[in-house]
Amino acid sequence: MSKEIEDHRILNRSDNEPFSAILDRRVSRRGIMQGGLGVAAMTVLGGFGLAGCSDDDDAHADDQPAKTPLALAFESVKGSKTDAIVVPAGYSAQVLIPWGTPLNSSARDWNPGMKMTPEDQLNMVGMQHDGMHNFPLDEKNASSDFLLAMNNEYIDQTALWFQDGPTSDVDGKRPADEVRTEINAHGVTIVRLKKQGDGSWVHDPSSLYNRRITSATSMDLAGPVAGSDYVKTKYSKDGKTVRGTNNNCANGYTPWGTYLTCEENWPGYFIKKDGREMDDDRLGIEDENGRYGWETAAGDASEVDDEFARFDTTPRGGSATDDYRNEARGFGYIVEIDPYSDARAIKRTHLGRFRHEGCWPGKLVEGEPVVFYSGHDSRNEYIYKFVSKAVWDPADANRPGDNYDRLSIGAKYMDEGTLYVAKFNDDGTGEWLPLTPDAQTPGGKSLATALGLDTGDLAGIIVHTCDAADLMGATPMDRPEWGTVDPHTGEVYMTLTNNSDRTEAGTDATFTSGNSVEELGVGYASAPVNGPNPRAENEGGQVIRWVEPSPKEATFEWDIFVCGAASGDADNLSGLTELNQFASPDGLWYDDRGDGKGILWIETDNGYENVTEDTNDQLLAVVPAAVSQGEGDTTVIGSGNQTQLKRFLVGPNGCEVTGICATPDKSALFINIQHPGNWPADDSAATQDATKVTSGTVRPRASTVVIWKNDGGQIGL
Repeated sequence: MSKEIEDHRILNRSDNEPFSAILDRRVSRRGIMQGGLGVAAMTVLGGFGLAGCSDDDDAHADDQPAKTPLALAFESVKGSKTDAIVVPAGYSAQVLIPWGTPLNSSARDWNPGMKMTPEDQLNMVGMQHDGMHNFPLDEKNASSDFLLAMNNEYIDQTALWFQDGPTSDVDGKRPADEVRTEINAHGVTIVRLKKQGDGSWVHDPSSLYNRRITSATSMDLAGPVAGSDYVKTKYSKDGKTVRGTNNNCANGYTPWGTYLTCEENWPGYFIKKDGREMDDDRLGIEDENGRYGWETAAGDASEVDDEFARFDTTPRGGSATDDYRNEARGFGYIVEIDPYSDARAIKRTHLGRFRHEGCWPGKLVEGEPVVFYSGHDSRNEYIYKFVSKAVWDPADANRPGDNYDRLSIGAKYMDEGTLYVAKFNDDGTGEWLPLTPDAQTPGGKSLATALGLDTGDLAGIIVHTCDAADLMGATPMDRPEWGTVDPHTGEVYMTLTNNSDRTEAGTDATFTSGNSVEELGVGYASAPVNGPNPRAENEGGQVIRWVEPSPKEATFEWDIFVCGAASGDADNLSGLTELNQFASPDGLWYDDRGDGKGILWIETDNGYENVTEDTNDQLLAVVPAAVSQGEGDTTVIGSGNQTQLKRFLVGPNGCEVTGICATPDKSALFINIQHPGNWPADDSAATQDATKVTSGTVRPRASTVVIWKNDGGQIGL
């Protein structure tokens, strides 16, 4: 999530042992964690095993010749504190599709002083760009003409309303059209992009593929929760539809060619003053005012189908179908969208209900289940994976240019399966704990019984995903954010952004209320260090990784890849220097270059002043296959090879660097610049040089930035 809208409350007050305590014992017990994937390749159990995660240090002898890794061919850029993008010498960076870019002829042309209307914003690129993915229209032109699906996470009301708002009347009620405009600024943008002869890019405003999906767009529910009593409302009496997707942060994609958008800080948009249930408290539904006060527009003469009233989920009628007490239970899911058609989006409820950061597919193996990984981005929350019941059939792979029902393939792989939550052990191993009604909790009860549900109530388990994970004994983490997977080895990487509520080893966990894991609907106030979360008051964050024997297995081995820090910090566990110091890793992407080679890109959303005093948020690159863990190092990137981690880009003042994808030929890299303070330099242009420093004050616009190598070669090499 953006640090601009982070919910600092700790909503997990289970007494499950946190990751930082596990890592502290792990390091103390062994003294060192040797090896790492890449040059010390996986050899245990036929490819399963992280070097450094077995107690038998001799078990990781390299039985096969190592492939020569890629070599990054750019010099690390220096830290920057300017209103401009900074990239290495020999590269160009261009602003593309900033907020407010018209997608069709129904939108007015953008101008810096315009006041947005609901109609404008519905037909323009949304606000606060975040996760994104590119979808080719055909194989031949996949690197020059494609659809970009992109999340629009939240709004900056100051920029949106410029000098005029937001406004409310003397009773605190928001104007209906202001609320509609803000609703339409959220969600997802799909837009066609094309490469020009000079290497620059433009969007195609005439493309029929261009569209917006907003916080008001009707979509379907699928999976265990669909049609259950948990989601029946006055609007959807059968519990099968819901309006809108909200606070879409990171993303994912499927092998069959659909986009996954992920609902993260959605609880802040809803209120429930009375009649609260345990999931309202566990997830953080507000008890007084919504984030932007959308519920206050209820009762306006222009209101249609309770479009604003639904954000107040306080029970008022005789049953759930008379009010909106269950409205928020239609949120907190992974949403599947077919970018190639105008089919209704579908919320895939079996992948869990929580504050999803993103959703990433695991390694595909014919005849094995399809796997998706997701993190719950809050302090002391968990990492999850979904394993499909159906096994992968290569015939279901995306066929760009063909018109067929991709969402029916999504139903095949995403509506039936098993949801798991991760438990990390201090010996470098871990296990996936099933979240099913009959799963046995450490206390000896079935999970359904422990949650007070009827036997076999899978929908109830999903609605109460977080409480279910508490009861099963999952490991609390330092804000799990983005993940990514090496498609050849199956290594999974995930950022743990930070956690100021992590305490020293040997201290006790404290709770927001109550005293034990058996008290549902609650969360941690603080938790001691553990294995993958080794530092108290963790402001630097870290990137962890793990590997599994196969997609269907319930065990894994893990290590810490790199820890963020300032170069002068005493706990600079990865030996970072001024040329690669970073904090709060957020966005993450494994850039596969084929033949088992690739680049890991790390984006930051930093608020740690020891780093921010020297540089704005940034994008770094490292080749995992080029690093291995040295003796005495507690992270894979340590004092012996930290120079392999290079800073590739620095963003403008005030921004977060987020969202990332590249053309298949790796000649162009796309990132997003969210909540810049005073950028781009020309606030009236849809395309411009991203490296130009702003002069004076402009109306800031979140934007996509495309970067290419001036000689036309592959990015980074």
